[in-house]
Amino acid sequence: MYVRILARCASLLLLAASSAASAQDSNALHAEIDRLAAKVEPKVIEARRHLHQNPELGNREFETAKYVAKHLKALGLTVQTGVAKTGVVAVLKGGLPGPVIALRADMDALPVAEEVAVPFASKVRTSFDGKDVGVMHACGHDAHTSMLLGVAEVLSQMQPRLKGTVKFIFQPAEEGLPAGEEGGAQLMLKEGVFTTAPIPEVVFGSHVFAQWEVGTIAWKSGGAMASADDLKIIVRGRQTHGAAPWQGIDPIVVASQIVMGLQTIASRQMNVGKAPVIVTIGKFDGGVRNNIIPDSVTLKGTLRSLDPLMRKEMAERVRRTAINIAEASGTTAEVTIGSETAYPVTVNHPALTTRLLPTLKRLVGEDKLIAAEAMMGAEDFSYFAQTVPGYFVFLGARPVGEAPELFAANHSPRFHIDEQVLKLGVRTLANLVVDYAATQASQ
Repeated sequence: MYVRILARCASLLLLAASSAASAQDSNALHAEIDRLAAKVEPKVIEARRHLHQNPELGNREFETAKYVAKHLKALGLTVQTGVAKTGVVAVLKGGLPGPVIALRADMDALPVAEEVAVPFASKVRTSFDGKDVGVMHACGHDAHTSMLLGVAEVLSQMQPRLKGTVKFIFQPAEEGLPAGEEGGAQLMLKEGVFTTAPIPEVVFGSHVFAQWEVGTIAWKSGGAMASADDLKIIVRGRQTHGAAPWQGIDPIVVASQIVMGLQTIASRQMNVGKAPVIVTIGKFDGGVRNNIIPDSVTLKGTLRSLDPLMRKEMAERVRRTAINIAEASGTTAEVTIGSETAYPVTVNHPALTTRLLPTLKRLVGEDKLIAAEAMMGAEDFSYFAQTVPGYFVFLGARPVGEAPELFAANHSPRFHIDEQVLKLGVRTLANLVVDYAATQASQ
């Protein structure tokens, strides 16, 4: 009897000692991350400014990829280039056994002419969709790439004490693809980024957003960002003189009716109490002269949803609405959905979210940790998170004190960030890695 009690007590003491040692080791790792993140911060800022001043569009990130690969090779990592055209993948094997964790950052910029007065503003111009356009990191991908370079340097310096393996994924073409090309997360997966050793069991990523102040982290369990499907409708009528519309069939009027009809899908046809859906027409292109009714009109737009089944239903309703309105008016409508962009819902794995919430709370404190609502913006991180459990967090980037309603949002030519977010981004991803590895080992 006493022997069993003594054995039980000894077992409890060993467990307590082991837990205390584990906590002490975790605290030491956290402190080391903070020290190293502060040390590399100037390099991260320098990288971000270089990338911001030299942006490249999707599938054209040639110089960006060279810049990234050079930094990773200097750290002694195993580096693979040319993944999904311009992507870069690097591997860091820790000194201790543990899980394989993927970290992802996107590298591409947008066809936006910058209007921010900073010394490192982009002056780059290129051709996009047949037009001469400016190029700008108007969505913070320069920050994402530079932060992940910082994480690679921090974790490399911690390699002997690092549990597991980290796979750094620098992804091209998140914002979409040139017409007729493959790329982005889908092509990286197709080329084996998650099926070639080392094979990740989880993937983490982050995104800077202007809607929250710098120093905050926002999180959302489950569906965090919407699906996105591009929409193209070609309405074909019959050209005639604008003074004699009865001699032809006016596709402009019919296309206008289609635009209005599509708005009833979200407002009258679908249960938006379950999950929101959005149908947006962003481009209406038809005609060349004020007194000529054209043969055809092209509509382009986007479909958004937070529910996979509703996404499918919405697409069916869009197709039926356009075709039937066109037919009723004597025209035809050719509907194409998801030919260039077809991102699924970005889902944060609920168990993973719960497990790592204490990490975020420790980083910024409970008062700066924001339980976010789902966004109708989309991310092709969603493809990675469909393959393995994923966790995608949002980093506030708006300078403290600036009113959110007056601050330029992501994708604006006036979008900019408070660079204090860069160090927090490095700390966030590095801490997610060590905390996941620590909790995985204890399970």
